Amino acid sequence: MKLPQNAHVALIDGENFTLFRNSGQADEPKLTEIEKPSLDPTNFSAGVTHQDSGRKPSSTDLSELAHGAAAAEWLNTKAIAGDIEALLIIADPKTLGEMRQHYHTELSQRLVGEINKTLTGQPTDKIEAAIAAAD
Repeated sequence: MKLPQNAHVALIDGENFTLFRNSGQADEPKLTEIEKPSLDPTNFSAGVTHQDSGRKPSSTDLSELAHGAAAAEWLNTKAIAGDIEALLIIADPKTLGEMRQHYHTELSQRLVGEINKTLTGQPTDKIEAAIAAAD
């Protein structure tokens, strides 16, 4: 995947959220950590749609989904304010699915891609390699 220079990269799972910026070239990303946003995951209506499977989500599942919803809301605010021009989101499948339900139109327009993979806790060079290898 070609990641525009200065694009933001949000690395998210059910507990962690780290924001990077690409200081490298589009075809050779070089990520620099810029922020670990502090979230208030209070949207516990997140995950209600997951109850349709017949399995009631645990409180851990709901907390993780609420964290994903809070991350999307934080990114929405930044996109609406114009603080984010281009954004790549990397998240585990469950978190990414929840986040998509909360994308604002402004955020959707600024998305340059999504990587549906758990990469939190990985060294930056492995994240960069995953971005370069993505379609």
